[in-house]
Amino acid sequence: MLDLKFIRENTDIVRQAIVNRHDKAPIDEIISLDVAKRQKMAIVERLRCERKGLAKKQGTESAERGRELRDSIKIFEDELREIDSRLEDLLLRVPNIPQDSVPIGKSEDDNIIISTCGEPRKFDFKPAPHWEIGEKLGIIDFERGVKLSGTRFYVLKGLGSRLQRSLINFMLNLHTEDHGYYEAYLPYMVKKECLIGSSNLPKFADNLYRDIEEDLWLVPTAEVPLTNLHRDEVILPGVLPIYYVAYTACFRREKMSAGKDTRGIKRGHQFDKVEMYKFTEPGNSNDELERMVDNAVDICRKLEIPYRIKKLCTADLSFASTKTYDIEMWAPGCSEWLEVSSCSNCGDFQARRANIRYRPTLESKPQLVHTLNGSGLALPRVVIAVIENYQQADGSISVPKVLQPYMDVKVIK
Repeated sequence: MLDLKFIRENTDIVRQAIVNRHDKAPIDEIISLDVAKRQKMAIVERLRCERKGLAKKQGTESAERGRELRDSIKIFEDELREIDSRLEDLLLRVPNIPQDSVPIGKSEDDNIIISTCGEPRKFDFKPAPHWEIGEKLGIIDFERGVKLSGTRFYVLKGLGSRLQRSLINFMLNLHTEDHGYYEAYLPYMVKKECLIGSSNLPKFADNLYRDIEEDLWLVPTAEVPLTNLHRDEVILPGVLPIYYVAYTACFRREKMSAGKDTRGIKRGHQFDKVEMYKFTEPGNSNDELERMVDNAVDICRKLEIPYRIKKLCTADLSFASTKTYDIEMWAPGCSEWLEVSSCSNCGDFQARRANIRYRPTLESKPQLVHTLNGSGLALPRVVIAVIENYQQADGSISVPKVLQPYMDVKVIK
């Protein structure tokens, strides 16, 4: 959430940022309500001063005027509460301000590829897509997934299940042992406040699954509970930065285009993901973002799968992000680059919503932290990349060397 004072004093900057994002936000109404609020506050303050002065006087006239002032003050206070409630809701709908280093663009076509690493494998046969390989090997069952839950669901079986589990364990171990992250096992259902703090509500309510009776929401990503681990806290000096990593299932009511990505396991309402998350001091957050990107691509390097890094333009940034890099793996069977990670610096946007602060020193006034998040990495697209890059002419899959200790087999056949 942006600070109201910042919006008031930098209205043109905020408007231009929204234009650059090709987004919408109720800036006019926010400014109008802010003016009305300050005017009413000034009136209330004047009425309170007058009432305080009357308290020293005696007589019927003074008592009557005192009652009139009390009633007037109550009316204005009720109006101020309504304005505050409306302002809070509107402010939650304003996206973050992109950094100056973010390229201005109109769509994802304007994202910038900043590096490509690894040579795509040359096959002596036509590489098949993962849905053909998976069904022939009996490790992906689409028919039973639909029978259980409907379209966009599937069942991993046998060594397909083990491949996914092995990837999750490998990624968690790498991030905790080599990259300095602290693992957390988190609830898959959270309170509404958590989704407000992480910037998912109110803007993206239609994409979330909810238990109405208990008012609990299924997490769309571990970013949501990780953001809120320190909600309403002041972090002590010397503790930052804090690195967390967590595996969760993720649930999203994706609004998918008819006929788009209908084959395979690329898009679904339920998927697994390992999430990296950082709480940092403001001056270090961009350096920490670069480290997070390197932590994500380390997975790609160790799996020996070609990957590329893209800097997202303003139109493709997520709602809370000030700067984002995407990491994509090459999938030769689908013949496309698959996004497996999106690493973002959210600045103090989430911290203001979730009231997460820190003290640089014991004597310092609390300041808002910066938060960063990134997939490390997202399944099932890594599963797709492994299946398609490591397929063999006989229809089997060679297991990447780094996963063999987890899989206990060298070939899926």
